[in-house]
Amino acid sequence: MKLNFTGVSDPGLIRSNNQDAYYIDPEGRFFVVADGMGGHAGGEEASRIATGQIKAYLSANWDSSKPCAQLLEEALNQANDAILHDQQDHQERADMGTTVVAVIFRSGEPPWAAHVGDSRLYRFRDSKLAQITEDHTWVARAIKVGDITPDEARNHPFRHVLSRCLGREDLHQVDVRQLDIQSGDRLLLCSDGLTEELIDEKIAYYLQQSPLIDKAAIALVEAAKEQGGHDNITIVIVALD
Repeated sequence: MKLNFTGVSDPGLIRSNNQDAYYIDPEGRFFVVADGMGGHAGGEEASRIATGQIKAYLSANWDSSKPCAQLLEEALNQANDAILHDQQDHQERADMGTTVVAVIFRSGEPPWAAHVGDSRLYRFRDSKLAQITEDHTWVARAIKVGDITPDEARNHPFRHVLSRCLGREDLHQVDVRQLDIQSGDRLLLCSDGLTEELIDEKIAYYLQQSPLIDKAAIALVEAAKEQGGHDNITIVIVALD
């Protein structure tokens, strides 16, 4: 199965800096999106450390006998440790952290995904968009137990409160899962700068309208900015042909 892929990151219309980061392996082996937090310097540094550490760990251990799930979990935990070490060395960044979502395609195994926080992975298949990851947020938990509705969550004052992120000593779990994919699917990795502005139906619309993934990515960013562009917007699209 051949992969085509693209990525774009935009600061949006409100923020002066971009605290998102992404990495696309040139060989199409893995893809990472991170959304940093903790002030101007802190957020940028946290997402940069996360993407860099995950890239370094996966590259160094790619040919090891470790299964994909273990490889991803260890990569994200190593990124968490690296952010914690940087916090200790730079007190001005002591509160920084980042969300992350990553996907790997490894020969001989199905693709796997891992995430921490509210950066998301979607699958677009047969004109339908499915959210694969589950946000680690207060509102996601509240929706799950029936305390609030999805519509209420979109404007809830706690919608940005994370229950889990990289850069915390109490990170005890990384969500890792095998992906169900087939030819013709598109995978979308994104920061919440996209999903805060566009509902799933709108995201599906722009993926459907733009067969070329480069154009689809740009169209999604522009649509998010038209809705206000309140946060940084980062998108990686992987097309399985």
